[in-house]
Amino acid sequence: MTSVRALMAVLMLGGALGLAACEEQKGPAEKAGEAIDEAINDTKRAVQDAKD
Repeated sequence: MTSVRALMAVLMLGGALGLAACEEQKGPAEKAGEAIDEAINDTKRAVQDAKD
């Protein structure tokens, strides 16, 4: 039973490290999504400033 737990721990750690390595490269869809998010936030700030 302990060998199964050890195997699961190793697999989970490997998966976490694999996902962390993928985060550095941004594709065009992710860049576009970030640009949209930034535009929405800018619009929200502008509306809030106009209210004040």
